[in-house]
Amino acid sequence: MKKYIIVSLLAAFFIVGCTDLDEQVYDKIDANEFYDSEIGADAALASVYALIPGNWDGKGLIGADRGYYDLNNMSTDEQVVPHRVTGDWEPDFAWFHKRMWTPGHGFINNAWNWLYDCVFHANLAVELLENANADNEVVAEAKVLRAFFYYLLMDDFGNVPFFTDNNLTVDQIPQKSRAEIFDFIVTELEDNVAFLSEEKGGSYYGRFNKWAGYALLAKVYLNAEVYTGTPKWQECLNACEALEEGGFSLHPAVSDASHPNGNTYFELFGDQCPDDEVILALYIELDVVGRNITTIRSFGGTDGALLFGETVSTWNGTIIPTEFLNQFDDIDIRKRQFRYGSEPFGPRPAGFIVYDPEEDNYIDPGAERDGGARSMKWWPAGTVNGGGASNDFPIYRYADMLLMKAECLVQQNKAGEAKPFVDQVRERAGLDALNADPTLEDIYNERSKELSLEGHKRQDMIRFGTFTKAHGEDENGDPIVPAVDSHYELFPIPTAAIDANPSLQQNTGY
Repeated sequence: MKKYIIVSLLAAFFIVGCTDLDEQVYDKIDANEFYDSEIGADAALASVYALIPGNWDGKGLIGADRGYYDLNNMSTDEQVVPHRVTGDWEPDFAWFHKRMWTPGHGFINNAWNWLYDCVFHANLAVELLENANADNEVVAEAKVLRAFFYYLLMDDFGNVPFFTDNNLTVDQIPQKSRAEIFDFIVTELEDNVAFLSEEKGGSYYGRFNKWAGYALLAKVYLNAEVYTGTPKWQECLNACEALEEGGFSLHPAVSDASHPNGNTYFELFGDQCPDDEVILALYIELDVVGRNITTIRSFGGTDGALLFGETVSTWNGTIIPTEFLNQFDDIDIRKRQFRYGSEPFGPRPAGFIVYDPEEDNYIDPGAERDGGARSMKWWPAGTVNGGGASNDFPIYRYADMLLMKAECLVQQNKAGEAKPFVDQVRERAGLDALNADPTLEDIYNERSKELSLEGHKRQDMIRFGTFTKAHGEDENGDPIVPAVDSHYELFPIPTAAIDANPSLQQNTGY
C-alpha cells in the first residue's frame, strides 16, 4: 500500500512537470490557486522529496555510490571499498577511509551539487506555497525539508553559501558561518515542527511529520557544541522527549528462520521500514525511485546469483574493517549483519564465497579478491537486480533517540537516569544490561554497533573525539589509518564551487 501512495505522490510532480510544446491549451489554472490545492501542494513537496533517494552519479542521500553516503561513511572506521589486487575498484573509496581527500575529489563535488540542488528546489517549494497562501502544514513541511538540507551542508562543510531566494546569481550568494546556519536551522524547526502532521505511515511514510521534525531538531542540538562551541544537551533531550508522544518503541527481535539474517530485528532494513521504531524512512523502489546498493555492492560476484537470483550480479566492493567487526560479541544479534568465514550467517548454498575477515591492505597493492567481511544488513528485498534492491533506509529510528537521551543525561551528570535507555537497546540485541551506570564510552560503543552503516558514525566520531585518531592495524602493527589533525573534521569546499564564486573562503587546512 505504501508503495502505491508514495509513487502516486511523486507522480503528481512528474505529471505537472511535463509539458508538450505542441499541445493546445483549452483551460488553465492560476498558479496560486493550484498550489493552494491538495494536488498542487503535493506536487510542490514531491519535487523536493524526489531528489532525496538519489540515483547514479552520486546523487541522493544514499544514492547509488560516490556521493553523500560514501563521503560520510567511507571516511569512518566502519566500512571501506578497497582497491583489489585483481584490479577491481579505483582507490577513491580507500582514500576517503584513509582521509586522503582533496577539494577536487569527485565524491565531495557530487555531494555538494546534490545538496544545493535540493536547497534550490526546497526554496522554490516554499515560495510557491507561501505565494498561494497554502495551509500552514504544507508550508512548514517545505521549510523543514530545507532546514534538513542546510543541516547536512553545515555538518559536512561548515561555513557554506546560504540563500532562501533563488533569484540570485552564484556570486551574489553570501557565505554564512556554521553558527549562523545553525541558528537558522533551529529557528526554522522551532517555528514549524509544531504545524506538521502527527500521522504515521500511510501518505506520511517517508515524509517529515511532527515526529520526524523533532528527531531532526534533536540531531541538530546533539551536535550543537561541534557546530557552535556551546552544548545544547537539555534542548536535545527536550526534542527527544517531545517525539515520545508519537508512541514509538523498539521493534521486536526474535529468532526468525524465514529471514535470511535469522531475526525479526532485520525487518527494520527490509522493503518497508516498520513504523513502530522507524521515525523517518527513505522510500526506495528500484528503477522507479532510487536504489539501495549496500549489500549488492558488498558481496562478491558469484554470490549474487547464488543468494539473490540468477540474474543478480554483485559488485565485490564494500568490506567491514576487522577492528570494527571485532567489537561485536558473538551473542549480539547485530553481528548477523556481517558475512564471513566458512560457516557464515545467512544461507549457505553450494559454492558460496568464503570471505576472510582479516584484511588489512586497502590500496597498495590492495585487498585480496575475497578479503574482508561483507555487509548484509540490507538483505536485498522487493525488486532486485544487479543495480540494487528496493530496501527502504531508516534515516531516524527510536533506538537512536534512546541512545541520544542517554548521552544527554550522562553529559548532565545523570548517568543513573541514562542506564535504562542504554539497557533497552542492549537487551533487544541479546546482551546483558550494563553492570554499572553508563559512561560516554559505553554510549559511543553502543551507538557504533546499533547504528552501523546507517550514516551516523562520522558525526559520532567527531562528537566523541575519535574521528582524527588512528585506527586499524596492518600486519606490521602499524595503523591502517593514521592520526590526522582536526581540520579533517570538515570536508573542503569543492574546487568547482570556488571557481564559480571566488569570494568563497576555503576551509582551514585545504
